[in-house]
Amino acid sequence: MTKRPLKSTRSGNKGGGKSTKARPHARTDAHSRIRDGVAREAARLMGTGEAGDYLQARRKASQRLGIADKALLPANQDIEQALQDYQRLFRPEIAELSHRYREAALEAMEFLAPFQPRLTGPVLDGTADAQSVVTLHLHDDDADAVAHHLQQHDIPADTDLLRLRLDTRREEEFPVWRFFAGNVAFELVGLPSLQVRQAPLASGEDQPMRRVSATQLRRLMEEGEASSGTAADTGPHA
Repeated sequence: MTKRPLKSTRSGNKGGGKSTKARPHARTDAHSRIRDGVAREAARLMGTGEAGDYLQARRKASQRLGIADKALLPANQDIEQALQDYQRLFRPEIAELSHRYREAALEAMEFLAPFQPRLTGPVLDGTADAQSVVTLHLHDDDADAVAHHLQQHDIPADTDLLRLRLDTRREEEFPVWRFFAGNVAFELVGLPSLQVRQAPLASGEDQPMRRVSATQLRRLMEEGEASSGTAADTGPHA
C-alpha cells in the first residue's frame, strides 16, 4: 500500500521556529514603558521648574524623547504620580509644605463657605512647591458676589480673567481674584452655581479637573494621605 505523505502542521514560517510576529501584550508592554518614560521626564521638568503645568511638561518631554504618537503620551494623572515619586526622592520637604498649604486652603474654604468652594491644583494633588498657588473654585450666579465678600472683609485682590473649558464644546472666561494671606498665594475663580456639580475640564485633557470640598479636604488631611487620589471627586457631589 502506498503511504500518503503527511501534511505539514506548520504555519508556514521557515525552519519550524516560533513566529517572529510581535505579540499584542509585548507591544502593550513596550508602549507602557514609553509612556512611563515620558511621564518621568515630564515630572522632572515640573520638579525642576522647567515646565509650569502638565500640558507644557508633556509637550516638552515628548519633544525631548522624540515621541510624536499622541497615543503614547501619559495622562495628567500619570504625570502627577511620577511627580509625587520624584518629589519624594529629591524634594522630601514637599510633603510638609503641601500640608501647610492645605491647612491654609481649608481655612479659606471655611471663610468662603457661602460660595461652595472646591480646591483644585497642586495643593490638592500633593505636588505643591514654594511657588504654588492655592486655587479655589467659587460658585455663585451673581458675578459681583465674591468681590463684595472680599471688600466687606477688607481683603484687597488683583482681578483678572481666566479661560476654562466647561466641556469639549464650550470655553468661556471667568473672573479671578488673586491675593496673599500671610505668605500663601490664593487664586479664586468665580464660576456659575451649576458648575459646583461639574468641574471644568483639565488642561490638555477632556476629563474634569480633580476637586474636593472642604469636608473632603478635611477628611484627606485627617487620614494623612500623601496624595489626593482616593478623595478627589470629578463628578457630582454634595
